[in-house]
Amino acid sequence: MSLRSQLRTRSGLLRFSFARSCIGRRFVSETSSTKNTAAGAVPPVFDAPNKRLYSQIDQIQPPSSVGYLKTLSKKELLSLAVIGCVTINKLFLDVAIKVFPFVPTFLVKWLISSLYCGGDNFSEVRECGRNLQKRGISNMMLSLTIEDAEGTKNIDINHIVDETIKSIHEVLKPNILAQLDKAIDVNDIPPGYIALKPSALVSNPGHALLHFKDEAWKSHRDQLIANCSAITQVIYDLNQELLKKYPSRKTPFFVSTIDAEKYDLQNGGVYELQRLLFKKFNPKDSPIISCIGTWQLYLRDSASQLQAEYVRAEKEGYKLGVKLVRGAYIHSEAKRDTIIQPTKEASDLNYNNVMTTVIENLLEKGSKSTYGHLVVASHNYHSQMLATNLLKKAGSQAGKSNVVLAQLLGMADNVTYDLIKNHHVKNIIKYVPWGPPLETKDYLLRRLQENGDAVRADNGLPLLKSIFKSLFSMEPPK
Repeated sequence: MSLRSQLRTRSGLLRFSFARSCIGRRFVSETSSTKNTAAGAVPPVFDAPNKRLYSQIDQIQPPSSVGYLKTLSKKELLSLAVIGCVTINKLFLDVAIKVFPFVPTFLVKWLISSLYCGGDNFSEVRECGRNLQKRGISNMMLSLTIEDAEGTKNIDINHIVDETIKSIHEVLKPNILAQLDKAIDVNDIPPGYIALKPSALVSNPGHALLHFKDEAWKSHRDQLIANCSAITQVIYDLNQELLKKYPSRKTPFFVSTIDAEKYDLQNGGVYELQRLLFKKFNPKDSPIISCIGTWQLYLRDSASQLQAEYVRAEKEGYKLGVKLVRGAYIHSEAKRDTIIQPTKEASDLNYNNVMTTVIENLLEKGSKSTYGHLVVASHNYHSQMLATNLLKKAGSQAGKSNVVLAQLLGMADNVTYDLIKNHHVKNIIKYVPWGPPLETKDYLLRRLQENGDAVRADNGLPLLKSIFKSLFSMEPPK
């Protein structure tokens, strides 16, 4: 049965009742179902087949932060208290964003960076990995925080490539090998990931990505493809090497991850870059993939774009690799009124629909699924619980091993803690930025600017109240 037929069958019973409640609103995609795509006329088929299940999940209250906070040191609580104070309201947050560039770097590192960054060097990042393991988080998605999206820094791109490759060997490899050698089931340990920011791997990145297919920019295109390929080739070779040692492994040991960019750059070059890497490093006959790309599901056309990629991959004989995020550029997208979903609820629904479809395809087809591998990158508790409950259903073990949950280091830690402590989740990682102090400071500023609303919602007065309760409550962590 084709994917299109499969989805129509699965959604048939609920589609009519849900459609009646949504008259006048197009939650998933503003793209017409007859619009031509790279793969032909492909409708947006991720259309709310599990609305009833979503409603059940939405009734679950997100976990309190108190249990997690009780596991932290006094110094970590002090750092979080500072974050809570500067995020009490939008005014405080806006002032913090303006003042942050002038705060001494040593103070930022001591008070804030340790919460959100893995460290300055390989030794510190390895230590971060060991600390995460103590919390039940077996692996990381490493991101070297040197980038130049505006093309103004004159960064050393060769240095970024070299350091990224070294981090695979110096951090991710020892981190996973130490666990594989003593694991009861080698599939309980999720892969180690390397995040590749396209704008950090090519000179003049804005124009290079926007004109990715233009002959005049061919040298930049070739540079970006060569840099991403060099890093991903290391990932691919290590996967093949370790697969011989651990033949029962159903999921990759390491994964190269193409991070998302702003809409114009994503459509101009990043989707095509992902596609080229998929073709090279995710062959259909391989039991594991080595590369994944990112889809931002707050975009109106994201579901139909992923569906078109699925059809194209099936036709051309390679596997996708999928990281799903809601999106990080809502405040900086120039055309946000036309490209971003009209409401948060629409974004949530789109995210859950696409995520559910990919998971169920992996559960049904296992190692033969064209999706290959999925990272559910979200701080939304309901999405993470939906994924967790879906994975409890009967299905391919290979498929289950290829679904991994993820959150940023230092964010949604109450969600991460609850999933591990109360739902016994093992397939979970943290996105860990690392690098020189000045660059990680820039990263933290970008997070405040791009994710300010989420930071404020997760912190502020509720965080301060939770810290107070954790300090004076006598109950053990739950």
